[in-house]
Amino acid sequence: MPTADGAPTAAERAHAHIRDAIVGGGLEPGAMLSENALAGELAMSRTPVRAALARLQEEGWVRIYAQRGAQVQGLTPREIRESAQLRLALESAGVFHSSEAAREDLAERMRPNLEEQERALRAGDFPAFAEAAMAFHNAFVDLADNELMSATYARLRDRQRFSLTHHAGRIIGDADQTIADHRAVLAAAVAGDTIEFTRLLDAHQRDSYGTGGPHL
Repeated sequence: MPTADGAPTAAERAHAHIRDAIVGGGLEPGAMLSENALAGELAMSRTPVRAALARLQEEGWVRIYAQRGAQVQGLTPREIRESAQLRLALESAGVFHSSEAAREDLAERMRPNLEEQERALRAGDFPAFAEAAMAFHNAFVDLADNELMSATYARLRDRQRFSLTHHAGRIIGDADQTIADHRAVLAAAVAGDTIEFTRLLDAHQRDSYGTGGPHL
């Protein structure tokens, strides 16, 4: 819980720091983490670091070994595929339950987002692209104005970022196709064509993440 003044606790800061390094690619799966080293890096005692690692183990991002430290865990191909499937379902549902006014507004709001995606890919700034791409996909869920759907999608954010980061080479290597896919997906959403939206997004996920095989 935050402190009385609303600031994050040391354990929360440690958790956010380590988690962000894992999902952002700064710490690769298999890397060993030391409580002492992390405490020194973060200028805090080992106690909040230990609490942060315990929480990360519950979330599946590390595995703690007694007397050895914590080992970074990634997502298996199945976990990446299942996360993509759930995002596909939520984004498609967002389009299905959207109003015409919401879709028209989306077209205007996503124009600068797509420009930022393209700029970031051309510049090789993958973190900036990932942020813009996640906001882009989240916007389809928010079309439904359904708090439970939006909250469920938000819980997938770390898995989404990990998936993007660990397929960066594939995405950057085909930047033109990535942007073209996003423009086509947006056009289908604005038209309210849920079937076409789902088909295009499914194909885009397969190309981006290698989530081959029938999974709709």
